Amino acid sequence: MNDILNTKLKTEKTPDSRKTGRNVSKKIYTVKAESISHSFSAHQVLDNVSFQVEKGEIFGLLGPSGAGKTTLIKILTGQLSQDNGTAELLGRDTRRLGAEERRQIGAMMDNLGLYDRLSIYNNLSFYADILHVSRRKINGILKELGLYEARNKAVAKLSKGMKNRLSLARALMNDAQILFLDEPTAGLDPATTREIHHTLRQQKEQGCTIFLTTHNMYEAENLCGQVALLGEGRIIEIGSPTEICQKYNHLNKLRITLRDGKNVVLENNSSSALAVKEFLEKNMITSIHSTEPTLETVFVELTGKGLNEYE
Repeated sequence: MNDILNTKLKTEKTPDSRKTGRNVSKKIYTVKAESISHSFSAHQVLDNVSFQVEKGEIFGLLGPSGAGKTTLIKILTGQLSQDNGTAELLGRDTRRLGAEERRQIGAMMDNLGLYDRLSIYNNLSFYADILHVSRRKINGILKELGLYEARNKAVAKLSKGMKNRLSLARALMNDAQILFLDEPTAGLDPATTREIHHTLRQQKEQGCTIFLTTHNMYEAENLCGQVALLGEGRIIEIGSPTEICQKYNHLNKLRITLRDGKNVVLENNSSSALAVKEFLEKNMITSIHSTEPTLETVFVELTGKGLNEYE
């Protein structure tokens, strides 16, 4: 099935191959969005959004709550039709996804969709039957996500972290070609977050494409090969985390803490040399750090707001 679907995915030649006329290499895109716009009544949620996601990459959509991330996932998975623009998933228009494409989608949304009265195991059994996959897969997935020992516990008695892991387990049941994960680690402790990140990296190594929404800049920087910054429905920057941060390297400063408790921020270049020299000669410095730009600081520069200021 996967081999058949792979042949349907659209490919594009690289610029070098266009010049030479030879098919030097091809990029396979699992997701393509072009000029997507959508409104609810008079409120525009998405405004001319365009991007492409290569097969086998982790793509991060980074933005605050209310920026339009969940709406975009619903459009890409065929749950909602956009007002304008085109969206393709696995080579097909998302407004016309068939059963074949839907079987290749795994989703972990923020509303979880779990049954509180059923046990962990019975929740997955229920979804295995719906997805027409063998129940024999369940124990292996539960062991991978650290839920096997609690498999008979009712969902109502689970912590938030365990519920998130169970929701991810459900998304992994059908060996999907693409996973849509909406804020998969929001509100979780660091240990649970690391476990989920480990599982996502394993999925990527197996060739799965992952579309991840988050407002956690560290998650985006650590997991994603490409990120898009979404603010008020518009993509304001896109590229690898490293490329984006280097593009805005003028935000790189020197932060100096003096012995009297004052903090001094200087440009991280030769213009600050004399000031730093004077502080050192007078033994005034407690600590000195460079403040390289992060996705958070880039977002603030472009929008004037932090990732949590829209909520």
